[in-house]
Amino acid sequence: MSEIELTAVQPRQRPRWLLLAIALFIGLFYAYDVWEAVGNLVGLNLQAQSLDTQLSGFGWAVLIFGVLLPVLVYALAFWIGRNRAFGLQALTLFVGLCAVAAVSLDITAVFSLARLIV
Repeated sequence: MSEIELTAVQPRQRPRWLLLAIALFIGLFYAYDVWEAVGNLVGLNLQAQSLDTQLSGFGWAVLIFGVLLPVLVYALAFWIGRNRAFGLQALTLFVGLCAVAAVSLDITAVFSLARLIV
């Protein structure tokens, strides 16, 4: 009787560069959302100063939340999708991007300049 050698089948390792490429590509859209939020923060602050007033504490909180939201959601989506397949990682990052866009649009629609200044 011959001896049969059993070898463990190693799972195929996913290329790390492809995972990072997906994260960086979709991360550019998150970075654009951060850029827009910083633009809103600076622009509304300048608009309030031109009206000889200032942003309220609530206004600062809403605008800073708008800046931090894309960063936090990207970090969470990247963490959730880090050990998933390529498509699921991309889908997780894309769903997070959609959530950021929806919340940003809600912030813009609900809070006008009049509610953010003193």
